[in-house]
Amino acid sequence: MIGSIARRALLAGALGLSALLTASCGGDEQANPNHIVFAVLPAESQAAAEPLWAPLIDDLEAETGLDVELRFVPNYTVLVETMRAGQIQVAWMSALPALDATRRSNGHIIGRIMNREGETHYRSVLITQADSGITLQDVMACGRRYSFGMGDARSTSGTLAPLAFLFGPANIEPSECFREVRPANHQANALAVANGQVDVATNNDVGLLFTERQNPRAFANIRVIWESPPIPESAIVVRGDVDPAVTERIRSFFMTYGDTPEERQVLDGLEYGGFQAADDSYLDPVREMEASVALMEARRSGDQARIAAAQTAYNEIHARVAAAQEVQP
Repeated sequence: MIGSIARRALLAGALGLSALLTASCGGDEQANPNHIVFAVLPAESQAAAEPLWAPLIDDLEAETGLDVELRFVPNYTVLVETMRAGQIQVAWMSALPALDATRRSNGHIIGRIMNREGETHYRSVLITQADSGITLQDVMACGRRYSFGMGDARSTSGTLAPLAFLFGPANIEPSECFREVRPANHQANALAVANGQVDVATNNDVGLLFTERQNPRAFANIRVIWESPPIPESAIVVRGDVDPAVTERIRSFFMTYGDTPEERQVLDGLEYGGFQAADDSYLDPVREMEASVALMEARRSGDQARIAAAQTAYNEIHARVAAAQEVQP
């Protein structure tokens, strides 16, 4: 189900990754252990994101004594692969790429983000133009009537959540449902909907907050027609080969950040409330979403052995998530 969309987005990611790896000339980013590359994939443009992230990085440098380079990357494939290559040591990642990083890039979760209300979840949304008249029922009727803006292939809210919670349970393959499917980041999707360039698109509630702040006119022309159940917020990921003492300095910084009015102002700019300790078990709901999509794809294939294997995998992670929810306060 995810395949055709993912292949197009991953091709674009591979081109960006090739350029980035070539530019780095294979240098060892860890030659100076006090030099840390902190990577971010912004929901908006780099020009809009840099003034928001730079103060946090300045504070990270001042608190830890590290030389921290802030680097923006174009998509999640580049983010995960440059971490795998050792060219970045720390990254802000949404939950699905963070899971990829733990599997492929020697990444370790040291914390998760809280929103301004102190919650550690957010929601995927489907948006359309305010006066389009399009309803969720219209969208789910398919018929190749509408153009659709999907997220990055490895975006939690832009792709995985809509597949796991909306299209998959209805046995809908987006590439067969819509007249056209265009992968893009959240900012591009919001503007495309507001300007009438696509009929419907994915986004998330945090991305819409940025749109409202940076482009209120566009925001006023957007209407939400669906929202997902809660999905885990983004993570701070550190490579496992970073010096443990350095990792602890970074972890301590994030876990205590936001105590002063100045720090809270920085967090407000990012629409965050702070950071909470976490390990990769917090990604289990994402593993369950993945397993749900894999099970639906298996059922579509009709392959009984594949269905049985996918069902077993889903049952295992579902039971683990359910058990964890039972012990939460």
